[in-house]
Amino acid sequence: MKIAVVGAAGMVGSRVIKEAASRSHDLIAVFRKERSAILPPGVRVVEGDANDLDRMSRLFDGTDAVVAATRPAPGHEHTFTATTRALLDAAAKARTRILVVGGAAPLQIPGHPDRLVVDSPEYVPQQWRTLAAASAAQLDTCREHPANWVYLSPPAALEPGRRTAKYRRGTTTLIASADGTSRISVEDLAVAVIDELENPGEDKHFTVGHHLH
Repeated sequence: MKIAVVGAAGMVGSRVIKEAASRSHDLIAVFRKERSAILPPGVRVVEGDANDLDRMSRLFDGTDAVVAATRPAPGHEHTFTATTRALLDAAAKARTRILVVGGAAPLQIPGHPDRLVVDSPEYVPQQWRTLAAASAAQLDTCREHPANWVYLSPPAALEPGRRTAKYRRGTTTLIASADGTSRISVEDLAVAVIDELENPGEDKHFTVGHHLH
């Protein structure tokens, strides 16, 4: 498959590229500004602003899928929905599928379907509230858009770790253990991203998490 990854310099984007390259996919890594990142051989590196509709739709033209793994810089959370909308517009124009790596905020809390993660101080400490609210709004932006999109909510904790290629998949409820722990390594999130692109599920919004006892 030919896959464009926007946000290629980020924690998620860089690992999605590594995972996709390990499965011999044809990759375009989109960076905000010119970088000499260490990338797997054969990855095409391009510069581009996610908000530039013409540039992005040209880059997406001929791809089988786009992975949107952008995150706003601290203090710029208000730009998140506009950036997401621009990428959805570009994917729609290029007639390609787009997987948006979002946040855990719009997921329901296990056992409390009327409560969302965004409203839970247990999962979202004060310093993350603005970003969490922005990712909840990001999913709303996708739901209102005619593009061929799918939205992946990671679990509450997403950190670099080991690639096990083992994870649980769910839909709109946070995957957590009995004590409330909800996590996955970024490496295994990347596995889930490429698994979804290779074998699309039926859910427009899904989540993943590590098997926890």
